[in-house]
This record gives sequence, C-alpha cells and structure tokens, in this order.
Amino acid sequence: MHHGPRVARAFGAALFGIDAVRVEVQAARARGMPRAVVIGRAESEVREGRDRLKVALQASGLWHRQGEHAVILNLAPANVRKTGTGLDLPMCLAVAALERPVLQRRLFDLMAYAEVGLDGRLRAAAGTLSAAITARQEGFEAFLVPPEAAREAAEVDGLRVLAVADLAAAAAVLRGDETALASWPPRKETTPLPRALDLADVKGQQVARRALEVAAAGGHNILMIGPPGSGKTLLARRLPTILPAMTREEALEVTRIHSAAGLVAPGGGLLGRRVFRAPHHSISPAGMIGGGAPPRPGEVSLAMHGVLFLDELPEFPRAVLETLRQPLEDAEVTICRAIGRARFPARFLLAAAMNPCPCGWHGSALRPCRCTPGMIERYRGRISGPLLDRIDLHVTVPAVSAADLARAAPGEGSGAVRARVIAARAVEERRNGSFGVTWNAHLETRHLAEACPLTPAARRGLDAAMERLGLSARAHDRILKVARTIADLAGEETIDVPHVGEAVSYRTLDRPVFPDD
Repeated sequence: MHHGPRVARAFGAALFGIDAVRVEVQAARARGMPRAVVIGRAESEVREGRDRLKVALQASGLWHRQGEHAVILNLAPANVRKTGTGLDLPMCLAVAALERPVLQRRLFDLMAYAEVGLDGRLRAAAGTLSAAITARQEGFEAFLVPPEAAREAAEVDGLRVLAVADLAAAAAVLRGDETALASWPPRKETTPLPRALDLADVKGQQVARRALEVAAAGGHNILMIGPPGSGKTLLARRLPTILPAMTREEALEVTRIHSAAGLVAPGGGLLGRRVFRAPHHSISPAGMIGGGAPPRPGEVSLAMHGVLFLDELPEFPRAVLETLRQPLEDAEVTICRAIGRARFPARFLLAAAMNPCPCGWHGSALRPCRCTPGMIERYRGRISGPLLDRIDLHVTVPAVSAADLARAAPGEGSGAVRARVIAARAVEERRNGSFGVTWNAHLETRHLAEACPLTPAARRGLDAAMERLGLSARAHDRILKVARTIADLAGEETIDVPHVGEAVSYRTLDRPVFPDD
C-alpha cells in the first residue's frame, strides 16, 4: 500500500543554449532493488546526481524509507535533453512529496531551480534568469531558488521569488511555513576597475579618437592599424565609456547570456556596464561563436550590446575569422546539433587592431620597416575581403614619439564625447524606426536611398572614390552609412561632401600598400 500519491510532481527547467524549457519531474516507486532511476533524456550530469540527491534527502530528514523499492524519476517532455544542475531541487522535492503528500499542493504553483549539495544546502545554478523568464511565461506564481540567486531571478517582473537555504527550508515553505524563507544577501556590485577608464587618457591620436566617436554613434565596426605601442588597445578599451548606458531590456538580455554561461556572480542582479570582451588569438571557432554539447554562448554573444576587441587580428586563424561573418551580418548565431538547434543573439560592436606589416613599422617615421611588399600583402591577406567589407572603419593609428606625448595636452573626456554620441543616436532612432532598425550601421541597402540623401556634389565625390579605389558594392553601402553617422553628429539632415570625404578616409585598407609602384 502506498503512503503517498502514486506519482508526485515538481517543476523545474533545463537550459538549451540561453533558453530554458519547462521540465516536469515525475517521481514514483517501483518494486525492485532499492535504487534511483532517472529517465527522460537526462544528460550525464543529471543522471550522476541521483546518488548525491539521495544523500541530500536523507541528510535533510526528507527520506527515510528503506526496503525493496526503487524510485523512478521521469523528466518530461521526453524529447528535450536535460542538462545542468538546476534540476537537482525539483527532483529532490518530487521524491520528498512521495513521502509527504502535503508538499504536493504547493509544488503545482511554483518552479524550483537550484543545485543541491550532499548536506542538502542549495547553490545557484547557471541560467537562473532564463529559468525565471520561463517560469513567468508558463504561468507559475513563484520561483524557488537559493538566496544568492534571488536578485537575479527578481529581475523578472510578475514572479514571486522565494529564497531558501536548504532542502529542509524548502519543505517547510511548501508546508506553508514562510518563516523558513531566507533573507537575500546584500547586492554584490560589479568589481570596480582600479581606476575609471576615460578617453581623456589618450593623448594625441585625433583621427583615431574621432573614428571611435563615429563608431559609437552609428554602431559601426572599426579596425585600427598602427605600429606597436601606438595606443590601439588603449583606445579600444575606452570605446565602452563613450557608448550610452544600457537600457533595462539590453541589460536583461546581456545578463541572461552571461547567466547561461555561468558568468554572473552569485548575489548580483543585472549587469550594469557594457561588456568588453577581448579573446586571445588562440581561441577556437566554437569559443568565438559558441558550440559544444550542450551548446554554450561564444565570445560574440558574451559581447552582446558591448564591444568585442580582437587584438592582432591577422594572428587569428582564418577559420575563426570567417565565423564572424554570420554574426556581423545577422546579429545572431545558430548552432545546429543532433540534440537540437540553439540560437544565440550576437549584436556587438567589433573593434579590431593590427600592425601595418609583420614587423609592425611600415609607414612609421620612428623606425624603418624590414618587410618586403610581398610580405606585407600576405600579412594583410590573412583577413578576407568579405570580412573587411563588414568592418566600416579602417583607421591608421600612427606611432607618437615620447617628446610629442610629453607636449600633448589631455584629450577630451569620455563624458563630452558620450553626450554627442547620445544626441546622434537619438536622431538615428527617430529616423530609422520606420525601417525597423535603430543604428545607421544596421540600415539595409533598400533603406539607403531614403535614409541617406546626398547633395549632388557628395554623390559625385562618392562615385569618384568608388572608381578610384575599386570598392565593392558592400563597401559603397558601408561608406554611405558612415557618412550618414558623420552628418548626424554634425546635426545635418543631408549628407554633404565633407561627410563623404571623411567616411572615405576611413577605408585605409582599400588603398594600395605602395601607391607609387
């Protein structure tokens, strides 16, 4: 005779990519050797947790039954692979409800999501924010999590967050004793930088500073070319400081991606600062765009709404660079695996840096270049034409002598530049909204005639530059969109000759290496 329901149920979530799928955990007893069996396309990390969960239940006083009974745990729906440790808690609660039917009523109203230790204590699991979003979409009233995950889950409106420290407290709350709820720990702020980065730190480099402003205002990708020590990395690291603050929707999306990757600090809420990611050139294609089993977000997604900086761009393997073409064009990555299809958003600002030649000193007045024309062509040829076409701004960052640096006055600060960027973006948002995009860099070819009116002189200048440099149709569109941003920064509705001229000047790599040859 059974002392509880034939089948007990609890609800949790399983991650696939950055999305969470509702999982119903069904627990039942079956005669046989005393053991636990997990079925329902559970991955190894879920199956291997069964002995750990048995010890945790016993340590929490929630399971005493002995004898020749097996506990069967079925994870539904059966066609979804279940990964991650967030299913630990609903699995434990479903088993506990076999012994204590009083727990079952409340289990229908909430979703539980946490890792469980051998002593029954709960820990935050990766993907809490995605699971909380799914809980709200599925109509659950409450979301049961460890205290350190409560702030992250509370960012989802319309969902009551219940924080419990261990399995015993979870059972008490399910019985209606809310004195067992744990208080939330103080919010953990993002680790502060040793010193606030500011564009004022950059002396000289007026052309590169201006190019950064244009890139930030229009959402344009930028490539800086210059010798070692010219300040390319210094400039790139300050690009996020001139971008507008993230909206709440952007912060939710960024936090969701980082949470799914297990990169959100316990106790924190939404990520507040724009992300700056700078992977090393030894990164794999999967590390760059995402992959694995189960699929995990790559650097292009971790840089969502922020900056992805690729230093020494030609040193990255060709296979890695070519994977950037889809996310740069579509602002998302789709990973297809036998277990399903995962979609990762990937709208980021690409900032890249490279030397002008293998030795780094081509065109510099400070040191002679040792490279032959063939060496330089091969070095630059490591970056494919299609990839270069997707980078709007190619700007030269010349070396600055120590004497010139000593004489140079501090540059304009990030605050003043950011104010101009915000003003230009407001103009873009009003104009481009009818095209279904926000920033100029995202305008499609069919929008350009209406969004980018040129004076007759500007049209003639653009046509002449196209013929002189032998540019592709995609490069033509990139120049037009950059000129649109430059005009927006100047408060001009129509694109004129100076705007086109400046935009064309940002196509350094379209010019021959040795123009006199």
